[in-house]
Amino acid sequence: MNHYQFSDLSTGMKEEFTVTVDQDKMDKFYQITGDANPLHQDDSFAKDQGYPAAVAYGMLTASFLSSLAGMYLPGEKSLIQSAEVKFLQPVFPGDTLRVCGEVKELNESVQRMVLKTTIYNQEQRKVLRGEMKIGFLK
Repeated sequence: MNHYQFSDLSTGMKEEFTVTVDQDKMDKFYQITGDANPLHQDDSFAKDQGYPAAVAYGMLTASFLSSLAGMYLPGEKSLIQSAEVKFLQPVFPGDTLRVCGEVKELNESVQRMVLKTTIYNQEQRKVLRGEMKIGFLK
């Protein structure tokens, strides 16, 4: 876990990590949310919709942004105030994702940063883009 203070940050600063979306994560996401949509649960249904297999939950993919802020940039001092995301490509169980953040803006008067977020799959295809506003704890 990173321990950045607001004064340690600068525009353009970057952090990233990788994570694999596996069936265990899919099952746990289902258990937490109760989202039983067959697109995420049934390969046959997903194939009938034109996908090669069941599609990972979009919000599971987006949930890795919490780790980005809470563990990497800025780390322990983060308080996510808002997050906006756009899902660009489907993610599938077995995909390895590269979760990236870049400091876009710093507002010293309110101790808040704007973090540009991007997630790529193992083929370097952008699957999610977005932005988070993150406040700093004392």
